[in-house]
Amino acid sequence: MKLLEGKTALITGASKGIGRKIAEKFADHGANVAFTYLSSVEKGLALEQELQQSGTKVKGYKSDASRFDEAEKLINDIVTDFGTVDIVVNNAGITKDGLLMRMSEQQWDEVLEVNLKSVFNLTKAASKIMMKNRKGVFINMSSVVGVQGNAGQGNYAASKAGIIGFSKSMAKELGSRNIRTNVVAPGFIKTEMTEVLDPKVVQGWEQGIPLKRAGETDDVANACVFLASDLSAYITGQVLAVDGGML
Repeated sequence: MKLLEGKTALITGASKGIGRKIAEKFADHGANVAFTYLSSVEKGLALEQELQQSGTKVKGYKSDASRFDEAEKLINDIVTDFGTVDIVVNNAGITKDGLLMRMSEQQWDEVLEVNLKSVFNLTKAASKIMMKNRKGVFINMSSVVGVQGNAGQGNYAASKAGIIGFSKSMAKELGSRNIRTNVVAPGFIKTEMTEVLDPKVVQGWEQGIPLKRAGETDDVANACVFLASDLSAYITGQVLAVDGGML
């Protein structure tokens, strides 16, 4: 059963990791997929070619979601190329970890701009289209760190907590136009970033998770398919933790 047949979805930061898996799952479920990448040009082009095999329309865009003008242009380009936008997954994000005493103003600003301001930028731009259509879905990627905090990640935690507050506000603002806004908060998920970690460290973290394993990108992508589809038609303003019980 293809849950997203005929819908057009935008996924930001989709050249690798969780974003890439979301793009793959959405295409598998019949969605036309627009996605963004920034530095990983080769991976972005490879993903575009791969997803086109699914039989749906797919196009990658090199775009910096943290810049308001680029976000507006991106949405305009997607409407020109696809006709509309039904689903936006705000997934683009970075980390620049460090204890507060060592964290520079630049490290703070960059993380807040990429992780949080990008969500404002694309929500503002895409909501104009969705309001005219009187339907739409936003899925904003937070983290368990945005719920419970983490030492050495003050900037990241602030950005991810901000996404939760913003999303709950948008659920109230946009709900009357049949636009739903929800948050996915992944826990410890196996990606390219975790592959470089000491296996003993990973095993120690996994023992602290009630399900006794790290999550897979599939776990997060499946949650996004659910929230993007009509299966969740009466769900908005919620934070779905995909964390094996960490919280």
